Amino acid sequence: MALRITRNPSPRSDAERAEILAAPGFGRYFTDHMVRIDWTAADGWGDVEVMPYGPLTLDPATAALHYGQEIFEGLKAYRQPDGSVATFRPEANARRFQRSAQRLAMAELPTELFVESLQALAEIDRAWVPDDPAESLYFRPFMIATEVGLGVNSPSSSYTYLLIASPAGAYFKGGVKPVKVWLSTEYTRAAPGGTGEAKCAGNYAAAFVAQAHATSQGCDQVVWLDAAEHRWVEEMGGMNLYFVYGSGSSARIVTPSLTGTLLPGVTRDSLLTLAGDLGITAEEGKISTDEWREGNASGALTEVFACGTAAVITPVGSVKSATDEWTVGDGTPGPITMQLREHLLGLQTGTKPDPHSWMHKLV
Repeated sequence: MALRITRNPSPRSDAERAEILAAPGFGRYFTDHMVRIDWTAADGWGDVEVMPYGPLTLDPATAALHYGQEIFEGLKAYRQPDGSVATFRPEANARRFQRSAQRLAMAELPTELFVESLQALAEIDRAWVPDDPAESLYFRPFMIATEVGLGVNSPSSSYTYLLIASPAGAYFKGGVKPVKVWLSTEYTRAAPGGTGEAKCAGNYAAAFVAQAHATSQGCDQVVWLDAAEHRWVEEMGGMNLYFVYGSGSSARIVTPSLTGTLLPGVTRDSLLTLAGDLGITAEEGKISTDEWREGNASGALTEVFACGTAAVITPVGSVKSATDEWTVGDGTPGPITMQLREHLLGLQTGTKPDPHSWMHKLV
């Protein structure tokens, strides 16, 4: 498989790019290029093509538009102290992308092609990686079914993998702020045997109504509960959750176990290891909404935070449901939450050691 590069004939000027990087936001601006790799049942994966960022041309009967065969990933590249650009655990994202493809009966992109696409785009659009350690270049790899036709007897016979990138500013302006969450009993994100552990477009489309309901209740995010009893905590919006018991040297953190209905977050998995590096006991288990409320009331449960690629670690300050409302700790970001956040960000930006060799140099 060859690497083919077609440079954008009209890239952003240095001045335009500098203006964007001064206040990039999140997902608002995109770099000058993108990557495309096509797959067909007859020929398998084709060449890695770097091309100008631009619109796609799709037939109205393209399978992805009708039957939802679309998966995606999200990961970041960070400017390192020596000026190089590195990303965090890309092989883990590649493996999850493959698992999502399996669940939706799509072609599986090999890990080496996934990583090669990141390297190719980082090389040509290196100037788009912010210098500020609080900022990053967000990669969005995704894949769509491209067979034309409305038959539903079998999966698509062709797929297109695409990679785009967007400079991302600091997620929290003015400091890390705890969020207020809504416990959703009206809607269910995923059920056993469904697509909960796949990172597919339909999961997010189905979540918008619950997020809108949470917003109408004065909350920032929705917390999903299990489909059967609506009492076991699963995850928050597009992020995994952690619960902190105790404090100081006796603190331990617990995250809901993966049951097939939760997204297996790369940040979630990383924190299970990093917590141990810091002397914090980390476990997987089951947490009910009653345990959450009662644990906060008794003081046994001291902090709660969510974790994911976009915000890294987000403290949860208060909780609201149809029947109750309570504060987590004193409502401010807790010390364990902030310790883990600082350590993870330091590792990603190259200011702390990387004992597990998780950072992958791109350029």
